[in-house]
Amino acid sequence: MQIHELKPKTKLKKRRQIGRGGKRGTTSGRGTKGQKARAGHKLRPELRDIIKKLPKLRGYRFASFAETALPINLATIDKKYVVGEEVTAMTLLEKGLIGTRKGKLPRIKILATGTLTKGLTFTGLLMSEAAKAKIEQVGGKIIQ
Repeated sequence: MQIHELKPKTKLKKRRQIGRGGKRGTTSGRGTKGQKARAGHKLRPELRDIIKKLPKLRGYRFASFAETALPINLATIDKKYVVGEEVTAMTLLEKGLIGTRKGKLPRIKILATGTLTKGLTFTGLLMSEAAKAKIEQVGGKIIQ
């Protein structure tokens, strides 16, 4: 007995043919018309669109959490203050040079724009190096 002489023990059941006598029907198992029926069809995942609509994690079109110092020029301080007065965040608020941020006094930085003609005392304020030089030149004091 050789391999080509072997016969199956049971006969195969006749397979059901679909449509026009073929193995598959008219749509070949692809359903109906449209994008899904075409060769090389790829649908864009729906979840991708949802993910792309979400904002990126911090750092993309967001305002920084760090509070920036409120700049004030020496020229504006010179107009509002009298010789020997003390310049603090509270006095700046009282004179209307600054406003509060969310009910709190903001950090303030004195900039050297303009000239200072009066000897004033500055306490608890940030300032630029050029502003320090101008204040000390006029005879003002800086207290941290």
